[in-house]
Amino acid sequence: MPLPLSVFVITLNEAARLGATLDAVRPWAGEIVVVDSGSTDATVEIARAHGARVFHRDWSGFGQQKRFAEDQCTHDWLLNLDADEIVTADLAAEIAELFSSDAPDPALFNVRILNVYPGSLRPRPFASDYNVVRLYHRSQGRYRDHAVYDRIEPEAGATVRQLRGALHHFPVVDIAQMVHKGNRHSGHAIERLAKRPRWQLKLRLPVQFPWSFLQFYLFRGHIFGGWKGFAFALNGAFMRTMRIAKALEYREKLAADVNRAGPPTAKAG
Repeated sequence: MPLPLSVFVITLNEAARLGATLDAVRPWAGEIVVVDSGSTDATVEIARAHGARVFHRDWSGFGQQKRFAEDQCTHDWLLNLDADEIVTADLAAEIAELFSSDAPDPALFNVRILNVYPGSLRPRPFASDYNVVRLYHRSQGRYRDHAVYDRIEPEAGATVRQLRGALHHFPVVDIAQMVHKGNRHSGHAIERLAKRPRWQLKLRLPVQFPWSFLQFYLFRGHIFGGWKGFAFALNGAFMRTMRIAKALEYREKLAADVNRAGPPTAKAG
């Protein structure tokens, strides 16, 4: 029987991956909500073919899109998925167990999200990438209104529990897209980063790459991913380093614009 929960997904041109995401939840989800921001491929048609209720909303940021999607859901229990994530059989069974006798007490549930390299079918050994709230009761929290960092803001006194099962995340389809995506993400929140002292950014620039590479490769376990793990760690370190370089460039452009404009002209009288 369908569970009393709504699965919601935000999309833009996800025809290549959305079908697998919805296939994994369609047998047991009480409702599927898709909020699309203007796909030009078959994303909307695929969503409707899987029984989803589809809404259009012009893109305004990750947090804003997800808050809108929350408001369209009819159930109080919500499961958020990205269009490139698949609920594993273990996670699906665990969620079903939660609702086996009655709906559980309102809470927030953390879910492990494990990256899968392009061309692979499962995560690397010992993968441990993210652990964030994805299954939750709407009375316990909702997505914050942030354009980039979409995270659940818990209500005061909210209960946070952990699920054992995981989501498999297929973030890119090939190495070229990984590099392109890393370059695009390195431009997020540049204005905020550029507000830091220039000397601080310049000191961080030469050490950011080796430190980030160690974080990705050793501490996050990409060392167990073979050559793909090495490439993934390399790209992650490059992305973080380029954020600093772009912030420094942004500061210089602002200074150049001020110099070209010259000092403010005093008003006569």
